[in-house]
Amino acid sequence: MPTVHLPANSPTPTIGVFDSGFGGLTVLRALIERIPQARYAFLGDTARLPYGSKSRRTIARYAVESARFLVQEQGAQLLVIACNTASALALDAIQDAVPVPVLGVIEPGAHAAKAASERGDVLVIATDATVRSHAYATACQALGLRALEKACPLLVPLVEEGWTTHPVTTQVIDVYLSELRAQAREAGLVPDTLVLGCTHYPLLRPLIEQAVTAGVRVIDSAESTAQMALEQFGSQFAPAAPDHQPELHFYATDSIEKFERLGSRFLGRPVGRVHLLDLGG
Repeated sequence: MPTVHLPANSPTPTIGVFDSGFGGLTVLRALIERIPQARYAFLGDTARLPYGSKSRRTIARYAVESARFLVQEQGAQLLVIACNTASALALDAIQDAVPVPVLGVIEPGAHAAKAASERGDVLVIATDATVRSHAYATACQALGLRALEKACPLLVPLVEEGWTTHPVTTQVIDVYLSELRAQAREAGLVPDTLVLGCTHYPLLRPLIEQAVTAGVRVIDSAESTAQMALEQFGSQFAPAAPDHQPELHFYATDSIEKFERLGSRFLGRPVGRVHLLDLGG
C-alpha cells in the first residue's frame, strides 16, 4: 500500500483509536510498542455494544460519530478502527466522513496472512458478526488466498472473565479448532496460517498456538494493524527519547469502571482515568 502523509499541523501527531468496546486496547498496545512517540486518544463505544447485533446502517452511524469525535475534538490525524465489526461494515462510511487517513484491522490481517502462508490456505477465527460479514474471506480472496472462517462466540466472554489460562478455555479452543480443521478437510484446504480476527483473541494467543497443528502460523491482526500503521506513517514521527512515556487519553460512552478495571489486561499497563463521553442514542 502507498504511504499516506499525515497533516503537519501538530508537533506530536495524534492517532485516534476506536472500538465498540475495549478489546481494541490490544491494537493500541501494539501501536504504542511501534510508535511510542505519538499522542493517542482511544474511544470505546461501550454504551452501544455489541455492534454485531445492529444493522449495517446503525453500525456506520455509531462508528462515524465516534470517528468525528476523535478527529474534531481530539485532533486525530490518523484513525485506526480497532473493531472488526466496524472495519467490516463501516470502513467506507468512516473514510467518507473524516478528512484523515483511516486504517481498519481486516486488511492488515489479510496482508499478514498472505506474507505468512506458503500454500495460500488460511483459517480465520472471529466473532459471529465478523464471520457473517465474510470480510476476512473477501480480503483474503482479493490477495489470492483461500480462507475458511469460523465464529467462536465463547472466547470473548472467557477473556473478559479473565480465564485466559483456564483449562475450560483450553478445552473450548480445542473444540473450535478441531471443528475448523474438519471443515478445512471437507473443503479440500491444507491451511498453514490462522488469523485471529478479534481484538480479544491476542490474550489467548499462547493457548491458541498450543492448540494449532504443527507448522501453522498464528497471525495477530492487532499486531498486523500496528505494523501497517508503522510502515505507512511511522517515518513522519520524530524518534522517541529512551525514557519517553506515550501520552494516552481514554474515553468510553458507558461502564467506565469496567473499562478501568479490565482495560489493563488488554493494554498491558494501567489504563488510569477513563473519561465518560455522551455521543447520544
